[in-house]
Amino acid sequence: MISKPDKNKSRKRRHNRVRNKISGTAECPRLNVFRSNKNIYAQIIDDVEGVTLVSASTLDSAISSSNKTEQAASVGKLVAQRANEKKIKKVVFDRGGYLYHGRVQALADAARENGLEF
Repeated sequence: MISKPDKNKSRKRRHNRVRNKISGTAECPRLNVFRSNKNIYAQIIDDVEGVTLVSASTLDSAISSSNKTEQAASVGKLVAQRANEKKIKKVVFDRGGYLYHGRVQALADAARENGLEF
């Protein structure tokens, strides 16, 4: 019997390929996105120090929208606002192995509209 391919395993393989090429520094940290079935999470990470500088997710009390795409846009706006408070303007975008489509694209577009450059 042939088994179905594991989607998360394939995503992690794609993510590792992307991570070999991009890395976050103190001057230009990495905006990482993780998407689960119910929630979406965004972190701004300095890979040199190994620390998370800013984070936001749909679990934050500030996020309250009806559908998942609107929630993702709210997370993008919130992470950009928190980054501006810490004087972070420029980031490198890490889509986490997901397609740049739907919720991931909504988060990225909202982050750009609210002051992050990538």
